[in-house]
Amino acid sequence: MRKGGPLFFIVGFFIFSLFGWVMFPKILFLEKTQPIDFSHVAHGEEAGLSCEDCHYFRADGSYAGIPSIDKCMECHEGGTGLEGKAAQEEEKLLEFAEEGKEIPWLIYSRQPDNVYFSHAAHVKMAEIECNTCHGDMGEREHPPIYKKNRLHPYSKQTMAMETCEACHQERGVLNDCFVCHK
Repeated sequence: MRKGGPLFFIVGFFIFSLFGWVMFPKILFLEKTQPIDFSHVAHGEEAGLSCEDCHYFRADGSYAGIPSIDKCMECHEGGTGLEGKAAQEEEKLLEFAEEGKEIPWLIYSRQPDNVYFSHAAHVKMAEIECNTCHGDMGEREHPPIYKKNRLHPYSKQTMAMETCEACHQERGVLNDCFVCHK
């Protein structure tokens, strides 16, 4: 073996490990911020709204998901007299409303087209709390950083199939492919 061979191997291993664990994720994921710095604390604790005031089930049982600009304007019509950073964020909201545009929120949990997910089945029928999958959003002053995978259209925060499978197994729910994949 050449003199210094083991040293080159160790240094090379260290460099490739550093790249793989530190640099590759930074290259793979593009960090983005939401178009509005939405505070769940300000809307929940401070304004007295519950999660269901904005994220609700329609009469037909389907889930409304992210609130429309019209839902936001029920409270923000004409402005609410906020000050500082909150006033700047409200101004952005009012601009979207004036232009008749929906807020282009970045969706953390967008699922692939071949996955069927029913909030009604999980929240209403299985009685799973929202924070089980989404974390305690009510305690967030700012939205999490959105981490877009540069190789496919899903964020790093999209729930992995293994997470769903583990939950189904833990609750004794059928885990066959056809349950979620349509």
